[in-house]
Amino acid sequence: MSEPPLLEVRRLGRTDYAEAHRIQEEVLEQRIGGDTPDVLLLTEHEPIITLGRGTPPAAANGAPHAVVEVERGGEATFHGPGQVVAYPILALQEDRRDLHRYLRDLEQVVIGVLAEFEIEGRRVDGLTGVWVGDRKIASIGVAVRRWVTWHGLAINVHTDLESFQGFAPCGLDPAVMTRMADLAEMPPGTTLVEVLVVKHVCEVFGHELPPPPPPPQPEPGQFPDLPLFPG
Repeated sequence: MSEPPLLEVRRLGRTDYAEAHRIQEEVLEQRIGGDTPDVLLLTEHEPIITLGRGTPPAAANGAPHAVVEVERGGEATFHGPGQVVAYPILALQEDRRDLHRYLRDLEQVVIGVLAEFEIEGRRVDGLTGVWVGDRKIASIGVAVRRWVTWHGLAINVHTDLESFQGFAPCGLDPAVMTRMADLAEMPPGTTLVEVLVVKHVCEVFGHELPPPPPPPQPEPGQFPDLPLFPG
């Protein structure tokens, strides 16, 4: 039986969208070339509206932030502070080379994360993303190059929902958007949700994390720090 594939996790912190996009492209080419294992990039963007390949003309007219066209599928959406954005850069094996299945797998990652907070996420027939009741909490838009994935998912955690006003996010009424902080008691920041995204990506896609690096060894002639005891 083969070993589970390794998943390298890179937490980028707050990023400008253009910089995160550059990193994605760099890692994508490395993965295509076999120079890196599968990678999960986690970030929180500065405010921006991205337009996927399915975005109709003028869809972002009136958007409150800068607008950029990108390669992913889907329509217009907002990225900004308080949102966990995950970019899985995965080489899909032959038995997983089905983009509909891949989208459903990403939805399952989000549904698993929400369940950790007793929030019941669900799919909606004919639409991509994850919903809670009649409100949308996560958007998904992907691209694939030589069966290596990029772009990914965005979960609204503490996101300012006013940033979805002025345009039609994913072709929908802005009022449909919701966030985790309105549905459960959430800790400040997005670190816990990032950790849970890693957990559920590993569960859904069958990955393992690399072993932690060994602790640094003291230089010859130096003594390691030892605990001090009174008396």
